[in-house]
Amino acid sequence: MADIYDVAIIGFGPSGAVAAGLLGAQGLRTFVCDKSRDVYEMPRAFALDHEIMRVFQQLGVEQEVLAYTEPFTPSEFYGVDGQLIKRFTTVEPPYPLSFEPSLVFTQPPVERVLRAHLQSLPAVDVALGCELLSLTQDADGVTLQLRDDKGVQTQVRARYLVACDGAASPVRNAVGIELQDLGFDQPWLVVDVLVNEQGLAKLPQTSVQYCEPQRPCTYLIGPKNHRRWEISINDGEDPKVLATPEGTWKLLSRWITPKDGSLWRQASYRFHALVADRWRVGRVFVAGDAAHQQPPFLGQGMCQGIRDVANLSWKLGAVLRGEAQEGLLDSYGVERKAHVTELTTRIKAIGQLVGERDMAKARARDAHLLAECGGVVRSVPRQNVQPALDTGLVSLQPHVARGTIFPQPWILLGDAKVRLDAIVGVGWWLVLDASVQAAPVVVDAESRLQLRLVRVAGAAETAHPAETLRESDGVLGVWFRQYQCVAALVRPDHYVYAVARTAADVLPLVRAAADQAGYRAKPCNGAP
Repeated sequence: MADIYDVAIIGFGPSGAVAAGLLGAQGLRTFVCDKSRDVYEMPRAFALDHEIMRVFQQLGVEQEVLAYTEPFTPSEFYGVDGQLIKRFTTVEPPYPLSFEPSLVFTQPPVERVLRAHLQSLPAVDVALGCELLSLTQDADGVTLQLRDDKGVQTQVRARYLVACDGAASPVRNAVGIELQDLGFDQPWLVVDVLVNEQGLAKLPQTSVQYCEPQRPCTYLIGPKNHRRWEISINDGEDPKVLATPEGTWKLLSRWITPKDGSLWRQASYRFHALVADRWRVGRVFVAGDAAHQQPPFLGQGMCQGIRDVANLSWKLGAVLRGEAQEGLLDSYGVERKAHVTELTTRIKAIGQLVGERDMAKARARDAHLLAECGGVVRSVPRQNVQPALDTGLVSLQPHVARGTIFPQPWILLGDAKVRLDAIVGVGWWLVLDASVQAAPVVVDAESRLQLRLVRVAGAAETAHPAETLRESDGVLGVWFRQYQCVAALVRPDHYVYAVARTAADVLPLVRAAADQAGYRAKPCNGAP
């Protein structure tokens, strides 16, 4: 008799570990397996952002993760003649989600933090050294045939399966999901170096994109003395030769020598832009690298995967608890495919800007960018590249705030400051300007979403209800004024479903969200 789980996850990298953590925190019985027993020790992902830190906060591991991060330095783009043509930086504080908006990090210890966290969740079972042999699905669930590294075969049954099993994804192939090519295919060498003090003195103090047709390359400043180079491979060069210590040091000689540091890792890759044509087949979902691959130019690879599972996990929970109809799960692929495709397209454009090989076109690129800014390069926040949700479970009424990430301000509690999510918890939020008085009526009248009511006022404001939260830095006050609204309906993954311009607009938008998401009139237990 197979064990029966709510959700099974194949793959225990960052996306799989986060998925298991989010599902296990809801009390959903979760099984996760990986054919490898250990964390892959070499660094792969390099950057993460404040949205992902907010997910780590939801898991309760943000402080442990922050120990392996540092703020992302500005990124400067230099053209054919060595002139500055573009500059990415971050927004100024106070930060909209309370975390530094862009961070660099070291992946292996962060993965160990995530794995250790799962040991505290009684609803999660982990099987390492365990690979998938086959899967079958029917109207009620998915049956997995597994084999451990001692040759012992077992069977696991789950209501749903999430494939976080990497770019080669046996699960994706088994269910017949194809990858759509967005038109990017380039060979690059990725090099990680631990640089000593002598070497650090030679290197730029910001991250740099060398937009040079003869060999485009990227220099990135990682935590502590970790430095990364991404170096394009020219026609006729052997990637295997370049990935040897001798070949790598020859390419690095522009910046440092073997006396300046030690190679941590070097490997050649082909950078792609690929997106799954379908994200769901029956009871099987794909996420992370199994669903998409993108060039590395904005450090969004791991972030995309964690967004996938953050989107899917709360929807699985609502359906498995019987709160919402099963059709809610269809919004996962609709939302994530559109978002990933748009962001990957923007990342690809950055890659094409950096990687232009035609000298005449590169000079025209430089001239165009400099003409656009009047010859004075201005800093552009990296976060401006992030698209909003524009389809799926968002209001049918268009608004510039719809589908954006709702802020997380610091809240004053006595002499302390606490992040908003830590006070309000996980679920649907109705966040109101403190002047709105009709909210309790709304919550009583429309209970399907089990709304958490949040009132927020500025630190200096007075004469508001006792339950009003007071923010320290005015982040939400600015947000409400910017979007000219008095209320925001926020999904469990912190994306804005809709905003209300007046108090009278609140109840209709709440009812619309419950109807659109398929929430039941009375939550029930068990299967839908």
